Amino acid sequence: MGGTYTQQGDYFLPDLKLPPEDERPIGVWGQRRLRYLREHCPIPYANLKTSGQFRSHLAGVEEQANALFLRLIKDYAASEGVTKQLKAEDPMEWVSRVNGIRARVREVVNKETIAADSRGKISLSQRALRSAPKLGLP
Repeated sequence: MGGTYTQQGDYFLPDLKLPPEDERPIGVWGQRRLRYLREHCPIPYANLKTSGQFRSHLAGVEEQANALFLRLIKDYAASEGVTKQLKAEDPMEWVSRVNGIRARVREVVNKETIAADSRGKISLSQRALRSAPKLGLP
C-alpha cells in the first residue's frame, strides 16, 4: 500500500507525522497574524496548521513586519525632521512626534503584513513603499 502502517485491532492506520516545526521566535507581529488568521481566515489557518508550515509562516511574518516597521519609522522620522537635535532641545515634542509616527507605522504594517492576504501568503511588494508617500514621505 505504500508508507508505513500500524495495526490496531483489525485496522491498519497510517503512521502520519508532521515535519519538524521552525524554531524561530514569534513576536508581537506573528501573534497578531495568528489572531487574524484564526478569526478571519479559517481555511488558510487550518491549511497552515495541517501542512506543518504554521510556525514558519508566523516567524516569516514576524521578520518581515519588524523589518518594515523599523524601516518606515526611520523614513518617517527623517522626512518629518525628528532628529537627535530635537530630542536634546525639546524632549516632550520629540516623544510626541515619535509616538505619532509609531502609531501611523503600526497601522501601515498591520495593513501590509498582518491582513495582507487571506490565502495565508505574505506579499510585501511595493504596496508598502507606495503607501509611504501618501502619508507624507518624499
